[in-house]
Amino acid sequence: MSAGQSISPELREWVAAQLAAGHSLASLRASMRDAGWHDGVADAALAEVEKAAKGESVAVAPRASMPGPDLSGSPLYIDAAGRRVEVLQTLRNPRVIVFGNLLSREECEQLIAAAKLRLARSLTVETQTGGETLNVDRTSDGMFFERGENAVVATLEQRIAALLQWPLEFGEGLQILRYQPGAQYRPHYDYFDPNEPGTPTILRRGGQRLATLVMYLQEPEHGGGTTFPDIGLEVAPKRGTGVFFSYDRPDPATRTLHGGAPVIAGEKWVATKWLRERKFV
Repeated sequence: MSAGQSISPELREWVAAQLAAGHSLASLRASMRDAGWHDGVADAALAEVEKAAKGESVAVAPRASMPGPDLSGSPLYIDAAGRRVEVLQTLRNPRVIVFGNLLSREECEQLIAAAKLRLARSLTVETQTGGETLNVDRTSDGMFFERGENAVVATLEQRIAALLQWPLEFGEGLQILRYQPGAQYRPHYDYFDPNEPGTPTILRRGGQRLATLVMYLQEPEHGGGTTFPDIGLEVAPKRGTGVFFSYDRPDPATRTLHGGAPVIAGEKWVATKWLRERKFV
């Protein structure tokens, strides 16, 4: 096996989906090579799931664990690395939790001030290639902090790791977004679609996304809620609060379709943390 590349459950799922869609082994091998996969890894992955072309099932490893807070005993508060976080609302299906007092006013202001220096038009993952691209569905400005880039980012990351019981290094860098009047993010899923050709390349950096935490740094005057169309839920973007949701498989059945409603007046600032299944590099 080539260094830095392995046959993950997501890669097996993607290959199986492509075979089921009628793509040939030769075309899949060429697609994987173009996406940066070494021949040995591509051949091994295709050999493992070649039986799918004959109508046989392909085994997928079950999800052993998921990010999320300990809500046994229905607590009203959770101690997360020294901060008393409030549990404001919970849903079971999908798994959605609204937290209060997640960030202080000072932390929100510090994150915004640092992010303003590097704002640019927000990009989305390009699932055809594994890169990034502009998307008309996303009309915010944003930037990414590296993990532990400054004191406030490092403190928040430690708090999130403790609150959601997930290793800090399994998290992507913190993304900061600004939504001005009229800006929105139309409903979408955060997991990487296993049917897209660029997904195996994306998964090499840390596996599949399993959960999302959206934190509100500045609330607009009107609008800007986080919506979940499949369940009729809208979370108000109140500063210092956050909404967490998880998805145990990359499938619409998780009911995690969500979006950012248009800002009507004022500016909305959010910080987003995505959690992967293994170390994000």
